[in-house]
Amino acid sequence: MTVDEQLHDRQFVRTFFTTPTAVEGEDDSAKMLKSAIGLRGMQAPDVWVPDNEDATAPNMRDEGAGNIIDVIAEDGADFPGEIHPRVVWHRDSPGTRYQGFQHMLEIADPDNGAVEHIDGFVIPEVGDVDDWKKADEFFTIVENEHGLEEGSLAMSVIIESGSAELAMGKLRDEMGKPSNNLQRLFMLVDGEVDYTKDMRAITPTGELPPWPELRHNTSRAASAAGLIAVDGPFDDIRDVEGYRERMTDNQAKGQLGIWSLTPGQVVEANKSPLPPRDGYWLAEIDGREEELTEEDGVQVYDGDRLSLEETADGYRLRVGSDEQTLDEEGLKEELLDVFAYVPSLSDIVDSMAEFEAAKEAGKGAIAMTRAATVRIDGVEVEVSSDRMWDEATYQALQTPITLFQDVYENRPDQHEDLADLYGEDVVERAMNVG
Repeated sequence: MTVDEQLHDRQFVRTFFTTPTAVEGEDDSAKMLKSAIGLRGMQAPDVWVPDNEDATAPNMRDEGAGNIIDVIAEDGADFPGEIHPRVVWHRDSPGTRYQGFQHMLEIADPDNGAVEHIDGFVIPEVGDVDDWKKADEFFTIVENEHGLEEGSLAMSVIIESGSAELAMGKLRDEMGKPSNNLQRLFMLVDGEVDYTKDMRAITPTGELPPWPELRHNTSRAASAAGLIAVDGPFDDIRDVEGYRERMTDNQAKGQLGIWSLTPGQVVEANKSPLPPRDGYWLAEIDGREEELTEEDGVQVYDGDRLSLEETADGYRLRVGSDEQTLDEEGLKEELLDVFAYVPSLSDIVDSMAEFEAAKEAGKGAIAMTRAATVRIDGVEVEVSSDRMWDEATYQALQTPITLFQDVYENRPDQHEDLADLYGEDVVERAMNVG
């Protein structure tokens, strides 16, 4: 098996949801764990992370490790996602690493009844690749100490330093060597807060920098090493639109997963990478997108950054601050640069099935046509575009279908939600295409 092949059952992780393991001052310090492990359907994450590091006070972490054991041993069998507790670790602190190791030993002890429901551990604050190997060695010791199969516990790391970012570029050379078990790596998770601190970055407002380079590098490293890339937390939990924009930007980089801080964010993140139920047209002007509305089969633009007037010589079109006079063919060409279609799940399935049929008939490429009547300031124009489908196009557009199939296979608790969203017929066709 090559390094860049996926070694785990899950090919995608949409949601990475953390929960404090022990809440100080409560009659039941495990109350948040008990609440989280009961989540189901779209509110339940793909990966649940009982967080015995930053989310839990240092004086509560021993109790937190015990709470992880108790809650997961009792209810872990019914949790629909994967469970990956986060333990303490730090590249510069042997004492912190030893504490995390002790908690891993305790949590993974089969006599405590939790490890059979645990898929791995999350290691924060890693440094260079040698530090990753130290963590991997602790995993191997834990597995051997408790008679577990080597590599059975997945290891995920949080990229929170420049040294960890550089280490990602060395994974292809290190994974697979007989001196380590780094094939156990599962997720690469960005931690922009501590990364900002490590980089000594300053912004005028004190807000976090967006760090697009970090997210790109994490996605690239995950692709090269057969791992899964997950973005860090989006702290403004009330800014739903901002969260969606962040996920859209990530998805264009191949980073389909994101940290979720609340069940509400989990729902948004679970749905975001899935294709929409209904296809729709967009106007893309000056880097901004506006969705058109449909009225009796006509796509209507009612924004103020695009105007169209019919004249005696043709048409006068304004796009942003640019205005030009065009004939009918010229107008259609210009509008094709403005409007774009976002396909639904059904559209993608239909296109893939059509290409598969053409390929069976011996055709290497076919043209797919998308047409619509667009109304701007009361003026209607027919626009259509042809897109050539070949094997490369087919493979690229298979990603959302593969994602959908991965979700359906691994999250049976979401079957009803998916059927309600798309319809049972579309779900069935999506599971059989590709």
